[in-house]
Amino acid sequence: MIRVTLKDNVVKEFEAGVCPADIAKSLGMGLYKVACAARVDGEACDLRTPLEKDCSLEILTFEDKDGKHAFWHTAAHVMAQAIQHLWPQAKFGIGPALDDGWYYDIGGVEPFTPEQFADIEAEMKKIVKADLPVEKRFITLEEGRELFAGQDYKLELLEEYAEKGWQLSIYTQGDFTDLCAGPHLMSTGALKAVKILSTASAYWRGDASRDSLCRVYGTAFPKASELEAHLAMLEEAKKRDHRKLGKELGLFALMEEGPGFPFFLPKGMLLKNTLIDYWREVHHKAGYQEVSTPMILNRSLWERSGHWDHYKQNMYTTVIDDTDFAIKPMNCPGGMLVYKTQPHSYRDLPLRVGELGLVHRHELSGALHGLMRVRCFTQDDAHIFMMPSQIKDEIIGVVRLIDQVYSLFGFEYHIELSTMPEDHMGALEDWEMATDALKAAMDELGRPYEINEGDGAFYGPKLDFHLVDAIGRTWQCGTIQLDFQLPERFELEYIGEDGQKHRPVMVHRVVFGSIERFIGILIEHFAGAFPVWLAPEQVRMIPISEAHREYARKVAAELDEAGIRVTVDDRNEKMGYKIRQAQLEKVPYMLVVGAKEMEDGTVSVRARKEEKGGTKTVAEFKAQILEEIASRER
Repeated sequence: MIRVTLKDNVVKEFEAGVCPADIAKSLGMGLYKVACAARVDGEACDLRTPLEKDCSLEILTFEDKDGKHAFWHTAAHVMAQAIQHLWPQAKFGIGPALDDGWYYDIGGVEPFTPEQFADIEAEMKKIVKADLPVEKRFITLEEGRELFAGQDYKLELLEEYAEKGWQLSIYTQGDFTDLCAGPHLMSTGALKAVKILSTASAYWRGDASRDSLCRVYGTAFPKASELEAHLAMLEEAKKRDHRKLGKELGLFALMEEGPGFPFFLPKGMLLKNTLIDYWREVHHKAGYQEVSTPMILNRSLWERSGHWDHYKQNMYTTVIDDTDFAIKPMNCPGGMLVYKTQPHSYRDLPLRVGELGLVHRHELSGALHGLMRVRCFTQDDAHIFMMPSQIKDEIIGVVRLIDQVYSLFGFEYHIELSTMPEDHMGALEDWEMATDALKAAMDELGRPYEINEGDGAFYGPKLDFHLVDAIGRTWQCGTIQLDFQLPERFELEYIGEDGQKHRPVMVHRVVFGSIERFIGILIEHFAGAFPVWLAPEQVRMIPISEAHREYARKVAAELDEAGIRVTVDDRNEKMGYKIRQAQLEKVPYMLVVGAKEMEDGTVSVRARKEEKGGTKTVAEFKAQILEEIASRER
């Protein structure tokens, strides 16, 4: 018998060899029917995995992240099986689960058309209806070579995995077999609602010198109603696409002369600078000092920090006076040098140092996406140097600061604690101490969090903040990373209360993350209709005729003097056209002025929020909008 610890620390005994599916069935047929995968001692696995020793067990449904991945990974195999039926010459690359579905890279076929999507979906539905068992088997390299003869991409992966010493496994459903580690559903029948979404070109292994494949994206859900809701969200997302709105609203431009290097236009700079002003305000109140470090620093610094060994493939390098230099991909090594410019004592700590640093990282051209994935961006970094006894309080302070900022924009969020990756620096005991410190801070705050095993930075564990936007999508922005390694590598010191030298602990943290990416998220979150305080253009004056232009300009000058961002549309166009134009450009307030307004010293207010409209004196309107700006009302 083995002891299995279930939800809420309930312990039950089962015979050795029992599988999670049987345990789920013993707990209730309702749970068994919706189970997608299992998590045993923190590792996701199939429901058919035999349990041979005492362990902890979670039954994962579609509501769990790993449950969704098993669901979508199985759907990716079903789609590949359907394509194999329809195009027997197809050669299969990789087909991973994503955050909202999957893709599969297919060679040996012409790019699929939307008309062919329906054929693939119909074939998938046949496979789903057949409710084929999905079975895992471990194989030898020789078996794999025989199984995947003619499938060049699979053979390449097979040889690579074998060379790394990985255990080779396959999944089979009916007449389709794929090289895969899993986990997967127990059968194909759970995929009640499937949809092929789009196709794109993708180079094999992301290498432009290799084959171009057809990447097919899809999604699936346990219920048709859930799929319909997801498709409606995708349609809404298209309307909110920051690349489309950014162009329409004149915020930024993406140009061939600088792929991945966005150009901010005047309105975009107003938006960006307003965010930065807010950042500086809240950080000043939280006790941060601001610095600026150079954009290019020599190789020895990056070797000392560990970036040259762990991150060089993402760095831009150059040679100056026969010495290797790198454009900074991160601000932290410069922050270490700032700390070392003067001696510190325990009385100086915690020392909170912020930097709005422009960083550059090499991204593959196929990964670039508007402002969301770029090659240069402004990182709102800060480094906090502290004594070990101050760790918990500082982490709590940063979490509260991040909460304050996200709440202002109306974002809900969840937090993940990412632990030590395989490629890491430092001793295991340091990692355990750092991870425990993050957990203790979260526990004191009473904030729930998920564990994301093995996804920490190479120098320390971290807390990642995932925002939920207005249409339910999640974005990873803020992060808090605890670091015992860089202070050691840079030999940072402070004089303790005992008069001796000690090593400080350091926190890396960002709130916006990338200011450019955060702007992209805000554009989509607000669909371009920013709160008044954030809007690049807050008021547009619209005179009814030429006779009212001077009055419009006079009112605009008074508003401008008060710090309100205002323009005058005095073009010789019809009123309806000018009002429609302002609406399309998401201007929060239009002030229409004619003979009556001139006579009364008023403005006719057309507002996004109807209750804020109506006829008002200039003084009344000015007081109203200034209050709205000052309170940063959403």
